[in-house]
Amino acid sequence: MEPEYNGCPDNPLQEREARLAALFDACYPRIARYALARIGDQSEAEDIASEVFVRAIEALPSYHERGLPMEAWLFRIAHNLVVDHLRRVNRVERSEEPAEGLPDSPDPAHIAEERIRLREVREAMRTLTPQQREVVSLRFFAGLDSKEVAEVLHKSRGSVREMQRAALERLREMLSQ
Repeated sequence: MEPEYNGCPDNPLQEREARLAALFDACYPRIARYALARIGDQSEAEDIASEVFVRAIEALPSYHERGLPMEAWLFRIAHNLVVDHLRRVNRVERSEEPAEGLPDSPDPAHIAEERIRLREVREAMRTLTPQQREVVSLRFFAGLDSKEVAEVLHKSRGSVREMQRAALERLREMLSQ
């Protein structure tokens, strides 16, 4: 669901600029969380999220919706940048920082338990196929629904749901050991 904006029906480029500005406010945090989940470095994730909007602004004059909502287009740019980044640094996903949303606790035992659990989740994520990892990251870290994930990955909704089912089943299996 795209945020509301004050459209400029007489000027399509201005209308797209207004939509992009509204989407920046709504999507930047989700894109940054998605990038963090995939590459594991907060600073690099924020750089990628910023680069998404730089590229979107550059491509805006030639953007035509063609059935792909602007939000899905932004996540597709993010996906491509993440893949490029992972290729460039030639490493598997890692995360040295706790995931956003974990409770802050001064208790060292609690912190140690959370870090162990995060390491277990990271290791379990590595057992998934690259497409399954992508689906899980987009669904649960970026908060996209299955239709939006399908649009970003150029897959059918059924295919996305099946990849998600298989991924969650595998994660449950790995994390219950």
